[in-house]
Amino acid sequence: MRAHALLSRTSLLASAIISLTAMPAFAQDSADATASEDDGAIVVTARRREENLVDVPIAISALSGEQLAAKGAMDITALAETVPNVTLEASRATNSTLSAFIRGVGQQDPVSGFEQGVGIYLDDVYLNRPQAAVLDIYDVQRIEVLRGPQGTLYGRNTVGGAVKYVTKRLDDVAHVSARATYGSYDQADGVITASAPIGSGVLRVGGSLARLSRGGFGTNLTTGQENYNKDVWAARGTVEVHATDFFARISGDYTKDNSLARGGHRLIPAQQSVAPVLADVYDTRGALLTPKQEVKAWGTSLFMEGEPTDWLTFRSITSYRKDDSTSPIDFDALPSADLDVPGIYKNDQFSQEVQALFSSDRINGLVGIYYLHANALTQFESRLYTTAPGFAAYTNADIKTDTFAAFADFTVDVTDKLKLSIGGRYTYDQRSAYILRQNYIGGGSKVFGSTEVLFGAAQTDFRGQSEFRKFTPKIAVNYQPTPDSNIYASFTQGFKGGGFDPRGVGINAVDLNNDGVKSQAEISQFLSFRPETVDSYEVGYKADLFDRRVYVALAAFYMDYTDVQIPGSVACNAGGVATFCGVVSNAGKARMKGFELETRAKLLQTDTGTLTFTGSLGYIDAKYTRYITNIANVPTDVAAFRKVQNTPTWSGSASLDYAMDLAGGTLNLSGGMSFKSKTYQFEVPNPYLDQPAYQLFDASIVYRAPEGRWSLGVFGKNLTDKKYKTSGYNFMAGNATTGALTTTTSGALVPALGKEGVLTAFYGNPRQIFVTGTISF
Repeated sequence: MRAHALLSRTSLLASAIISLTAMPAFAQDSADATASEDDGAIVVTARRREENLVDVPIAISALSGEQLAAKGAMDITALAETVPNVTLEASRATNSTLSAFIRGVGQQDPVSGFEQGVGIYLDDVYLNRPQAAVLDIYDVQRIEVLRGPQGTLYGRNTVGGAVKYVTKRLDDVAHVSARATYGSYDQADGVITASAPIGSGVLRVGGSLARLSRGGFGTNLTTGQENYNKDVWAARGTVEVHATDFFARISGDYTKDNSLARGGHRLIPAQQSVAPVLADVYDTRGALLTPKQEVKAWGTSLFMEGEPTDWLTFRSITSYRKDDSTSPIDFDALPSADLDVPGIYKNDQFSQEVQALFSSDRINGLVGIYYLHANALTQFESRLYTTAPGFAAYTNADIKTDTFAAFADFTVDVTDKLKLSIGGRYTYDQRSAYILRQNYIGGGSKVFGSTEVLFGAAQTDFRGQSEFRKFTPKIAVNYQPTPDSNIYASFTQGFKGGGFDPRGVGINAVDLNNDGVKSQAEISQFLSFRPETVDSYEVGYKADLFDRRVYVALAAFYMDYTDVQIPGSVACNAGGVATFCGVVSNAGKARMKGFELETRAKLLQTDTGTLTFTGSLGYIDAKYTRYITNIANVPTDVAAFRKVQNTPTWSGSASLDYAMDLAGGTLNLSGGMSFKSKTYQFEVPNPYLDQPAYQLFDASIVYRAPEGRWSLGVFGKNLTDKKYKTSGYNFMAGNATTGALTTTTSGALVPALGKEGVLTAFYGNPRQIFVTGTISF
């Protein structure tokens, strides 16, 4: 259900937590700032081993901590402004839950029981749930964005690509550093970090404490609370062992997010109370306050790496994470409970990965095994209290996932210039579910503090289990005419497991054998969805030209996307009652084709300063070639009337950066623009919710003192104060085939659920100006 996207504010869980390990990159000395570079060449770990960016036959963008800090990037959603064919955004009514799309593949509705098609990795730990995946950026070695399926090395849920957040290791010198930010809307962030070697430096310890806060962009005019605010405390501790041929890191973190629930902006007047559309898009009127918006999250991980010989390395990555959140979601954004959804989320995951890496003059490779166990408990109510006598549908969904995978990837140097890469991954998935849905009249479930008055029998009371097996291959050939250039071609397959819709209504299952009884097998078939797969073909060219003054990367791709999982939430009839239902379809087949261009060029380089241009351009032609839906119980292909969501045809960016020596330090001036063409929020086009083409303009000026002892920067984001939609809700009646909104003879829109009508939008951040200072000892 679309509400689930709102329900978890596990925000900054890994955000404020991970980033807390050291000083922001722009405040560090040049040795730290270029930690991801080797003689000017950017080093990445896209294939789980260190390689120069140019050498990797993958479309990959890598942004160093220095680059991100110099532009004032606040969290990983900022990457979508510069990386082509990528959409990253906070999911509707939350600061923390991530909606991610790469090359048209992703999931806007991150509900329990589904896993998004873009993998998010925190120091090689896969984040199974999109809650807590909007990672804040403080100190970071680099962030890598891998476009296209990465199933061989990164698993079953990277059908669109992967985002890797890579943090720094502690060094052998004691450090104390602090960062403070103050800006628009009373933004006040503080991070303090300390680390030190113990004894000879084999053992090193570090810890951080962060306070991240900001006032609201708007106001809830009903409750008086701030809207779009931020209120987070986070802490992290790290112990590392740096021995000869052995490294280990154990880390733990805790985050408490007290940010208020984010209320949406109504795009149409209320149909019954005739409340007008508010002038400020960041204001809202929703009155739902229970349960209190709150997130508590923590995690721990152990990374170990040993090198018994020059040609062999072993790694072990162990992780456990847990988060609990409660959230009030007011779909209608009005004082009345026309469509209100209180919710509870509880997630935990354990993962274990073991790798063996091999390296020789002609062969480099990796083999590994991976195990994940995850639980996702979701409890929510869909309240329609303006419909007498008041009605609530309560859902309790407990989804468990167990997955095991074995994988291998090898690169053979056929000649000094020609290389062949072959890999594959075998995945076994087991998904089990317990789904209970009950109706209440005159109130709701006692889980949310109501007096229970059951209305009829349970509409869903289901227990089921499914298993999925898949082998996904990969093959790539690349030719390097020079050490600084690379031409490659690849075929890669991606896979995402199936499961059960946690919001499904079992009573609506089809009686397949017409015996008058809906069996558990028939209900299971109705609630289940199949895995989806992507076959991706890619050719590309990368090069560092003119003595590495110019970097260029060009990729063209074609993707066949089959059995597309299309989760949605709709107004429906369940047992004769108009209510809210989850709907999942595998009826989609899509085709994506396009290209991506990235470049970085030093336009001017003198003894006193350097002028650098950075640009990107993405084009994607994404379309459904089949989209089957039931219209009046007749399967109908409506592909001609459906769009691939969150995938603008054109995206790109351009910026100029000038660095000059000043008073023994460095002054950096930067200005840039990013743009996206029209973006469809859902598969069904909607003239109210869809975002027309827009541009964002940013600028910054940063001074770094000699040896990076302190820095001071002024940053401006969205300088033209552009109001742009990032997501929303639609519960208005529409034509089943075309999706065109239904109107009365007077031209009024017709609600599909509730009486007021729900067309609610959420917006990206307005103009923000902030100052950041750092100091390091």
